[in-house]
Amino acid sequence: MKAPYMPPERAEDAAIQDPHRLVQCPAQPDRFWVQHHAGVYRSTDGLESWSRLDGVAVSDFGFAVAVHPDDPETAWFVPATADEKRYPVDARLVVTRTRDGGASFETLTEGFPSPPVYDLVYRHGLDVGADGQTLAMGSTTGGLWISEDGGESWATVSLTLPPIYGVRLF
Repeated sequence: MKAPYMPPERAEDAAIQDPHRLVQCPAQPDRFWVQHHAGVYRSTDGLESWSRLDGVAVSDFGFAVAVHPDDPETAWFVPATADEKRYPVDARLVVTRTRDGGASFETLTEGFPSPPVYDLVYRHGLDVGADGQTLAMGSTTGGLWISEDGGESWATVSLTLPPIYGVRLF
């Protein structure tokens, strides 16, 4: 991993990295995904090494990540603008998904409110159920959404809850 906000000689120092969220695929425990302060990374060798992914749709900055419980190539992210601008890119709430290990990303929008939207999703604000199809997402402004089709479409549960710091599906 690389922290570009550090002096060049310290940028790859493991002790100063800023992983926002790390998840592990239950079916293949050597597969990990990280939403880092400076990009999206994955490890296919049990954390021995990391690959930074290029071409992440919308933005590679964000906090939340979830991995499919049976398919280590599938992961979901909630992009944000940047550290100093913690809101959705173009004020448009989306979820991005990769189904090929990060080679490509889809932008999923069906069911989210129309722009402008300023919901931020914290580190634990996105989760995927054991079926790999049900997802829940909660935001800092009290929005709660559920998807039952792997993120293709989302249904609003509420837009008026208190700030949501985490969601969990069992």
